[in-house]
Amino acid sequence: MVIGFDAKRAFCNNTGLGNYSRMICGGMAKELETGHCVLYSPKLKGRHEHYFDGLERVELRKADGLWSLAPWFWRSMLGFMIEKDGVEIFHGLSHELPYGIAKGVKKVVTMHDLIVRRYPDYFKPADRIIHRLKQGYACRTADLVVAISEQTKRDLMDMMGVAEEKIRVVYQSCDPIFWNAMGRSDVIEKYNLPKRYILCVGTLEERKNQQNVIRAMQHLPEEMGLVIVGRPRGDYGRQVLAMADDKIRIVTGADFSDFPALYAGAVASVYMSHFEGFGIPVLESLCCDTPVVTSNISSMPEAGGDAALYADPDDVEGIAYQLRRLIEDEPLRKQCIEKGRIHRLKFAPEKVTQDLLAVYKELLHH
Repeated sequence: MVIGFDAKRAFCNNTGLGNYSRMICGGMAKELETGHCVLYSPKLKGRHEHYFDGLERVELRKADGLWSLAPWFWRSMLGFMIEKDGVEIFHGLSHELPYGIAKGVKKVVTMHDLIVRRYPDYFKPADRIIHRLKQGYACRTADLVVAISEQTKRDLMDMMGVAEEKIRVVYQSCDPIFWNAMGRSDVIEKYNLPKRYILCVGTLEERKNQQNVIRAMQHLPEEMGLVIVGRPRGDYGRQVLAMADDKIRIVTGADFSDFPALYAGAVASVYMSHFEGFGIPVLESLCCDTPVVTSNISSMPEAGGDAALYADPDDVEGIAYQLRRLIEDEPLRKQCIEKGRIHRLKFAPEKVTQDLLAVYKELLHH
């Protein structure tokens, strides 16, 4: 089996989509018994260039020569190269597929969310149009569409009219560094963290709802701090930054390698987003043995299962109540940790790779 991947984000993206791409490409290269993976990226340099070193079943392709002057165009027009490389299945890992892929090549696209359609005002007009066009083309031309949650599957059917029989739900995992992480005193010192704190990870934007989390802290014990980790976006992000005080610590430039220790050192984490395709910080928290309070809507119940506590993201007192339970009820806290160790196995990298490999085999034998 020869599998081609749009690997741009694997090399050029440091956050969610990049982590997903690296996990899928690397995991599949290790899992294949025969054949190999071909990774297509406009650039192969960056902080992740060594991620695939030592993997025998990986070939790399980049925009060379004149193509290097227009790498975005090269990425959109990969069809000629995909056929030349003998690719049997091409997988677009982030909402899009190249044009001109030969009919003999099976096509898969992963759709993470439809936020550009659900919350169009969050995007610049030009970006909104481009994203919607790419999503539409990818879903029309793909042989199968992978949704990372049942929530995304419902949105694909309701908002884009994608047929249910064309969709396969394959959950995503989180980066291996989160699994069984430990707290580290150097991280506590590096970011000047409180002795006891609640952790909230996510871009500082309206959808992520950090302001209600800050308001909920007023109902918690005085010694409990809140550490928010994320980069500000727009007016909302600036408003969140302005709410920082002795109890609210905001870290806008944390190193990704420190994230597991930030989770592991927390009493609990909180993620009260109004909408997510999956809600990766919920899973990251469970993988670090940190109990989590999250929203009772969208995809968060899928990510948290019976291991998380839930609240309405607009109910400040409800958020505070659930956090207070984790702070004050140690048996409940331990119970959530134990349930998390079971629930997170649904999203183990090896299981995700196996589930995706089953999708590929289904396509080739259809």
